[in-house]
Amino acid sequence: MTSNGADKVMECFNVKRGETVLIVVDTDTPESIGESLFEAAGKSGCEVMKIIMLPRARHGEELPDSVAEAMKNADVVIAPTTKSLTHTQARINACKAGARVASMPGITQSMMSSGGMTADYNQVNAIAIELNRRLEKVKEVRVVTELGTDILFDVKGAAWMMDTGICHEPGSSANLPAGELYIAPEDANGVFVVDGSMSGFGILDSKLEFTVKDRYVTDIKGKQADRLVSMLDAVGKKGRNVAELGIGINPMARIIGNVLEDEKVGGTVHIAIGDNSTFGGDVIAGIHLDGIITEPRVFADGEEIVLSDYIK
Repeated sequence: MTSNGADKVMECFNVKRGETVLIVVDTDTPESIGESLFEAAGKSGCEVMKIIMLPRARHGEELPDSVAEAMKNADVVIAPTTKSLTHTQARINACKAGARVASMPGITQSMMSSGGMTADYNQVNAIAIELNRRLEKVKEVRVVTELGTDILFDVKGAAWMMDTGICHEPGSSANLPAGELYIAPEDANGVFVVDGSMSGFGILDSKLEFTVKDRYVTDIKGKQADRLVSMLDAVGKKGRNVAELGIGINPMARIIGNVLEDEKVGGTVHIAIGDNSTFGGDVIAGIHLDGIITEPRVFADGEEIVLSDYIK
């Protein structure tokens, strides 16, 4: 079953005979996942290499220089690492050098063959294009939930990004499982309540409430608040930057306690704090933590967008 998922990765990234494929894993990555990706790339007629490194301490922490350098010299980089390398300078520089990068942080054997990975990514791509068309000229986005979320984002002049799982062009990158639209807001004010899951915490058994003023989190409440504050304080004020507003658009994704899939669940919203330098933002923080919000209402310049009209 894992091999089926590995073959799908090769398909999504249009891996071709003669290309150089680098598999980046760490010592906590399930061995079968690295092996299945290695074998699938080999079947495609590629020159395949695998690098094993120590796990990073947090999402967005930079990689060893030797790994970062190897990534720049590959046509395709596939990274089923424990922590996400999406929001690292190593990933940015690899893409600048022309690599196509697949980031699959924390992926499990079951995720390789079920849920979000089984989506029709041509369908996901079509959803992304349609929703992006609706959002691309919007100046303000408001998110509201019955649990207390009421936050206003200034997105004027910022660009929405589409993570669709289709990654064929040199210098492109994607998560797998894929399926989201996301943006680095210019400003944010209000309150958001995370009730689904949170990076580093899994599925939440009680909500986390964040107060935001001028795009920075000023207060966090909830049972897990002290632990989260400690994580953010370790990197300083930039860790409290409201880095991202995202909308999940994968019809097959489910909340399972792994943010890689959770943030893609169709009809959810996620808000991330920390680094957004990798997708048009202005903060390099060395940390990027997503919180999933279920059953949101989304308003674009005052007009409600019914997400279920797009995600079917």
